[in-house]
Amino acid sequence: MTLSAALDGRQTVMEQEAGEAAAAVARMLEANRDAFIAIARRLHASPPATVVTCARGSSDHAATYAKYLIETMTGTPTASAALSIASLYDAPLVVGNRLCLAISQSGQSPDLLAAVAQQRGAGAFVVALVNAPDTPLADLADIVIPLSAGVERSVAATKSYICSLAAIAALVAAWSRNAALETALGTLPARLDDAFALDWSPAVTAYHDATNLFVLGRGYGLGAAQEAALKFKETAALHAECFSAAEVRHGPMAIVGKGFHVLALGGTDRAAISVRDAVAEFRSRGATVLLADPEVGDLPAIAAHPAIEPILMIQSFYRMASALALARGCNPDSPPHLNKVTETL
Repeated sequence: MTLSAALDGRQTVMEQEAGEAAAAVARMLEANRDAFIAIARRLHASPPATVVTCARGSSDHAATYAKYLIETMTGTPTASAALSIASLYDAPLVVGNRLCLAISQSGQSPDLLAAVAQQRGAGAFVVALVNAPDTPLADLADIVIPLSAGVERSVAATKSYICSLAAIAALVAAWSRNAALETALGTLPARLDDAFALDWSPAVTAYHDATNLFVLGRGYGLGAAQEAALKFKETAALHAECFSAAEVRHGPMAIVGKGFHVLALGGTDRAAISVRDAVAEFRSRGATVLLADPEVGDLPAIAAHPAIEPILMIQSFYRMASALALARGCNPDSPPHLNKVTETL
């Protein structure tokens, strides 16, 4: 039985839009094929000393994914900009040869625009990944990658986040000349459809009455874990915190015991080993733990290129999160106190 059928056939806009991710990714990859090649040529001709990401919310979770891909595949140090350094403190920035990767659904937030303008003024090559057309962010960029996700009516971003991840993977694949990742991206749209069909309904049962939750990931999967923790809070009114499977051992694990809830995102690379180790330890304490993993998981997941697996897992998660929100009496399409476009200073 599908998750929607389990809840009397109700389908939220969030679920509907998440289901459109496969087609959106296919459009985005095709539309930006030449742009990814152009970016790679520029980065090969003038290798940046560093990469700075500018983003907030779900887009900043995509930036976490970018950090791991860029650093593991190109060796270039990558860090997330504190946007208030530009927007509130108007602090000076050292001039240098860097790549500024700006990621946004709307391309409108004043603090994001201030940070990107500061980066460009200091000599950065600015690449903007943005979903909305004709945005102020596009005017600041050297190259714009339209995410091509289409309009999202649900406050909870889904397909635009997945398109952001796919765009980052395509950019890094071209930059690093990674043929295996490029091949995997060719199969991504079809695999997203497969991931959307997976049954994660045990998580709806497990977390229906939960009050607190840890979400664990590591490496390429950490950004997806961050996104899952946000969506638990945003759509299902469930307090959730994300931790690296390594970082959780530095204090946070002290509160995990009998009855505590954990969602862990595994995978097939080396980082997944520490996720499984944390799962085993938390289960030994009596915690309620669900592991999404292609090999040993409680929740089904698709084995793929390790950089692609988190994109597939978050697609499966989105469908479950929509069902969990309904089961907990929440409307994931219109969470209280939130707007689709958030503009911060």
